[in-house]
Amino acid sequence: MATSRRSAALAGALIAALVAFAGCSKSGSDTPSTGTATGDPIIIGLDQDSTGPGASYSNISGKTIRLAIQDINDKGGVLGRPLQLVVGNDESDPTKSPAVVQKLVGQGAKLVLMQTGGAASAQAKPTLTQLGVPAIAPTSVTQTLVDAPNNEFIYMLANSTGDWAEVYCGAFQKANIKKIGVLTDDSSTIAAVNKSLFDAMPCVQVAATEKGATAASDLSAQVARLKDANVDAVMVTSLGGAFEVLAQNALASQLAAKPRFSLASIGNQPESWKLANAGALNGVVFMGSINNQNPRTQELTKFLKGKNGADYEVTAYDAQAWDTVHIVKLAIEKAGGADDSKKLNEAIQSISGYPASFGQASFTLSYSATKHLGADGLCGLSLIEFGADNKPKGPWATYQPPC
Repeated sequence: MATSRRSAALAGALIAALVAFAGCSKSGSDTPSTGTATGDPIIIGLDQDSTGPGASYSNISGKTIRLAIQDINDKGGVLGRPLQLVVGNDESDPTKSPAVVQKLVGQGAKLVLMQTGGAASAQAKPTLTQLGVPAIAPTSVTQTLVDAPNNEFIYMLANSTGDWAEVYCGAFQKANIKKIGVLTDDSSTIAAVNKSLFDAMPCVQVAATEKGATAASDLSAQVARLKDANVDAVMVTSLGGAFEVLAQNALASQLAAKPRFSLASIGNQPESWKLANAGALNGVVFMGSINNQNPRTQELTKFLKGKNGADYEVTAYDAQAWDTVHIVKLAIEKAGGADDSKKLNEAIQSISGYPASFGQASFTLSYSATKHLGADGLCGLSLIEFGADNKPKGPWATYQPPC
């Protein structure tokens, strides 16, 4: 009983800390100004989960989306016109996302940024098709989001879970891992990620799966059952935040000798690193996209540290948000404006070889009428390992994806 109370208290503290962090950049709190641009504004919609289960990553991206727009406006805007944000929040709830998108378009949005959970973005696809308004999901990774039906107006940047599966399989084979246990949260977004990811991974047997509530206060029982399954390694699949911290704390305590893998979430949430027990993240390998040898990553890092402070940790969520806004800018320029949604959609499809601010230096993004996932090859991915200080220490020495 005492242990349960301590776990509940810890969970409460973690959730409070992460919610406080999430609140730092809630929608509308730092709306970009028109800068030096003087024309009529081009309205961009932002569906940002600023308070729901996706807030731990959406607020990081949301803040950088605003900084990117402000930087563009300060430099004269797009075709002399400033970009203007209108913002909604669906809380990563698929039942709310169509109405949020409808409202943003009703406010004049010519394009929508779906900075929310993948399941919520997917539910908005028919609405986008009906309205004929293009949308980009900056941080989504589920391939089915850009698959038919109703995919004519939806786009992604980052490598999908299909690419992740290829990289994980290469890693598991190299490390002689044949049987894994999965510890997962109960969010609809991660349910979709799990299906997409594990369906594409015949290289490994998922011998045990344990699920906990996104707002769980204790995961020790789930970890104990994974221990009994005698797996070769454990993978945590979650939105990150308090759930991931609790999961890694419990795994470090009960299964310290087992290799641990995770999705991109924990690697891109610096505030979560601080909340883990000392050394609890040591050895965790996650799917990363930030490569500091990429000169565009270096340039973005300099910009963001100048805005957010020298100790700011740049994440893939930052880079993907930044690139999304600049892809929007490029598409508007190619279309000669944003008032014709058909031309704007076709302009996105004409973008080819865009040099990304994430991934390796050679990594690019391209689109077409039949290619709505921007990533060109596996060069956008790296496997990154945490060190004893609960911070990423660099590429995992055992395996890296071919590029």
